[in-house]
Amino acid sequence: MAADKKISSNGEKTKEIANTDGFGGGDEFDPSAPPTFRIADIRAAIPKHCWVKNPWRSMSYVLRDIVIVFGLAVTAIYFDSWLVWPLYWAAQGTMFWALFVLGHDCGHGSFSDYPKLNSIVGHLLHSWILVPYHGWRISHRTHHQNHGHVENDESWVPLPEKIYKNLDIRTRILRYTLPFPIFAYPMYLWYRSPGKKGSHFNPYSDLFPTSERKAVLTSTLCWCTMVALLVSASFAVGFPQLLKLYGVPYLVFIMWLDLVTYLHHHGYEQKLPWYRGKEWSYLRGGLTTVDRDYGWLNNIHHDIGTHVIHHLFPQIPHYHLIEATKAAKPVLGKYYREPKKSGPVPIHLIKNLTRSIKQDHYVSDTGDVVYYQTDPDPYRFSSNKLK
Repeated sequence: MAADKKISSNGEKTKEIANTDGFGGGDEFDPSAPPTFRIADIRAAIPKHCWVKNPWRSMSYVLRDIVIVFGLAVTAIYFDSWLVWPLYWAAQGTMFWALFVLGHDCGHGSFSDYPKLNSIVGHLLHSWILVPYHGWRISHRTHHQNHGHVENDESWVPLPEKIYKNLDIRTRILRYTLPFPIFAYPMYLWYRSPGKKGSHFNPYSDLFPTSERKAVLTSTLCWCTMVALLVSASFAVGFPQLLKLYGVPYLVFIMWLDLVTYLHHHGYEQKLPWYRGKEWSYLRGGLTTVDRDYGWLNNIHHDIGTHVIHHLFPQIPHYHLIEATKAAKPVLGKYYREPKKSGPVPIHLIKNLTRSIKQDHYVSDTGDVVYYQTDPDPYRFSSNKLK
């Protein structure tokens, strides 16, 4: 049963009755209420060994994934059959996403305690899938430091009403019409989100402090090198073959990235708060994230679905996140939303995605605790834009 809620005129929720999915018992619970526990209480509940980073274990996952990636490519080339290619695209695109997650761990420093190793591995993995490692790493750090904040968060942020109502019709279609949102990541790297300026490739972007411009430039050059290698490969094997071997899996990878990152902050059965001003805190923002179950894919993409603890403590290695989550749940109580169990393939998440895209359009320009509101006609174009 959907959550019972009352929204004030400025978008603030005055009362919400939690549904039974994830909260249990139908008891009243306001997820925006300040928690009675501290982040130190959660940290203390997590076993000490969960914080230990083992570079050899981390590298074993890299080796495993690389072997699978090249094995899949060799198999597809050997059979070269239209019965095999679609299976290859799905599998290889998923493995590209797995490589991204390992590079993501390098960016957080949860891969190892050695910054140089993290940087080398992160560049190799992310450049292979056309992600500018340092440019993304820095913006992702901003996302974690400001999660749940309307203005300061970085990825999949809600649009304030004024910005939303000034969107042109093209942007509205691309942002609120499937399948376009699940192919948004390359555009985000170049242009960020509406209302934000800068590029992940430009060292002088507003995204980056002066001290990190050299690192951003290094990653941009690595990205350019990979593009040059792909262009060279297209001449060597032909563009159609490169498209089959790399291009389509890359698109599948983008779909995975956008789907997973979006649903970790959107699409829960109950509306969850976003904050600004004095109501925001690192803990309250982190508690708005959502864990997801991906069935057979959990291990393949390195348990990225255990997202709540990852957001609060990004330094925990991915191979300890499940244990850390179990240890933290008694402290989190109703602030932890148990993910819906998935079948072998997480097709149930399509419903969450489509519902959120249709309903989660903008938040109020005012108020320190706000919730997504729905535009009944998101494609209506008005010449009377807000000023």
